[in-house]
Amino acid sequence: MTSLERFIATIERRPVDRPACWLGFPDKKAIPGLLAEFGAVDMADMKRILDDDIVPVEIPYHSPVSDAIYAAFDFRQGGKVDADHRTLTAEGCFADCEDISEVDDFDWPEPEKYMDPALCRAAVDAVPDGKCAMAMMWSAHFQDALAAFGMENAMVKMITDPEIYEAVDARLVDFYLRAGKVFYEATRGKLHAVLIGNDMGGQNCLMLSPEMIRRFVLPGARELIEQAKSYGLKVIYHSCGAIEPIIPDLIDAGVDAIHPIQALAKGMSAEELHAKYAGKVSFCGGVDTQQLLVHGTKKQVYHRVSELRSLFPTGLIVSPSHEAILTDVDPANVRAVFEAAGSLKGL
Repeated sequence: MTSLERFIATIERRPVDRPACWLGFPDKKAIPGLLAEFGAVDMADMKRILDDDIVPVEIPYHSPVSDAIYAAFDFRQGGKVDADHRTLTAEGCFADCEDISEVDDFDWPEPEKYMDPALCRAAVDAVPDGKCAMAMMWSAHFQDALAAFGMENAMVKMITDPEIYEAVDARLVDFYLRAGKVFYEATRGKLHAVLIGNDMGGQNCLMLSPEMIRRFVLPGARELIEQAKSYGLKVIYHSCGAIEPIIPDLIDAGVDAIHPIQALAKGMSAEELHAKYAGKVSFCGGVDTQQLLVHGTKKQVYHRVSELRSLFPTGLIVSPSHEAILTDVDPANVRAVFEAAGSLKGL
């Protein structure tokens, strides 16, 4: 099978020759050690050696305040968004907003001005033949709304002034829908999947009640999912943490796979998820990055991935349970993941 055939079959829970695999996004400081482990000259070479099935495609976006679509909003009014050091807890410009008309006063960016369709096409055209091209759209309107007010203020607004919170969220969702249209139209027929989502869970529970998530987060998520599906794309929905109580809602919204199934979060073990949702949705992740990949031996990692393969003969994209591999992960354990998944032959 080609990587793309394997990805589609895994997502659709059909038989595969081996599980689809995805390395994710190693932290910049972790890359030298990984390259040394695999004798690779760069990340593209390492993904070739691993036979990684998914090639993530960053969205070309360049505005006066940001060069990353996931950091498009200057809510702290600093003139330039520091994409590497953003925080959701600092107060944003809507912290003291009490009049819904003030929402329109913000200089909301227009994605059509800052996205070049030619660059979008070029980004997808650079994906090697036979690989799955997955757009990293993110569209994290919930996290952006938390930044717009400051996390604590945003959650209070949901209760005291929900119409103001919803007005801000509506502008955010509109931005991502417009950005999605630019990208999806420019890459029509060439793109295979998109990763979108919002972090809604902590280690032991959701950040909000399921009822509040259904009111304040899922309506926008549904619009974004429906848009992507209208272009024939597979949708992988991202949320870290213990999100099991709203997985039925995500299934109902039409997601094809849930990422990253944070293995040690409450209710998120592969065994628990398989028992409840096998045959209903697919998953991506499950290889624990909190303990196993950090402290485990190569043999232990290999054994756990083998268990995951037995539990999910299909329907699971084998990947670390967070998209970023940090410097505390032994590169030898990354090797063990791909060896056990069958994409890398033991040396």
